[in-house]
Amino acid sequence: TSSMAREVDLLLPTHAGPEIGVASTKAFTCQLAVMAALAVNLARARGRLDAAQEAEIVRHLIEAPAAINAALAHDADIEAMAHTIAQARDVLYLGRGPDYALALEGALKLKEISYIHAEGYAAGEMKHGPIALIDEAVPIIVIAPSGPLFEKTVSNMQEVRARGGKVVLISDADGLAEAGEGCIATIEMPHVHPLIAPLVYAVPVQLLAYHVAVAKGTDVDQPRNLAKSVTVE
Repeated sequence: TSSMAREVDLLLPTHAGPEIGVASTKAFTCQLAVMAALAVNLARARGRLDAAQEAEIVRHLIEAPAAINAALAHDADIEAMAHTIAQARDVLYLGRGPDYALALEGALKLKEISYIHAEGYAAGEMKHGPIALIDEAVPIIVIAPSGPLFEKTVSNMQEVRARGGKVVLISDADGLAEAGEGCIATIEMPHVHPLIAPLVYAVPVQLLAYHVAVAKGTDVDQPRNLAKSVTVE
């Protein structure tokens, strides 16, 4: 029923329900899910997926809510380590491949509601500039599910530690077993198919921003200078 929805020729409703806070969280996640469903539908229509492949992807999407609930179960762990991040003036988020987008989301949410300067970077780009910012006062949030790209991200983490950086690793049990030692905190996520990993890993980075904001005493729902509806270009 928004003015934008009324203006367009085609609408794909997310069915997220009302988003009360200015910093959108469930709307972000629902948009990811809708875009994934749209991509599968288009691929089937163009003959790039057969019925069995489509059914397999849909099965993983149906599994997403249970995986997100498993991620939410670590809320207390995230709250416990939020005080460490709340003391920082600058925070870096690193992710590789699709996880780079989650690094951007995590940094944006932290900036919006806790007023801490944060930047998201592709992990492979770290040595091309961001590494100059790393010292013991700059926490590094690393988003790295286990998989083919994990070893490369672990190498980035080792570079961070060698310069005194404090690493928070968000990964599944396999990833934490391999690279969790030496981190100031770890957040365990369920092991999920790469297709739905962004839906699941959005939860901890958003919760971290929330708990840091609460620890700092800022207004989580109504951050300063932001509005729910932007009416000017």
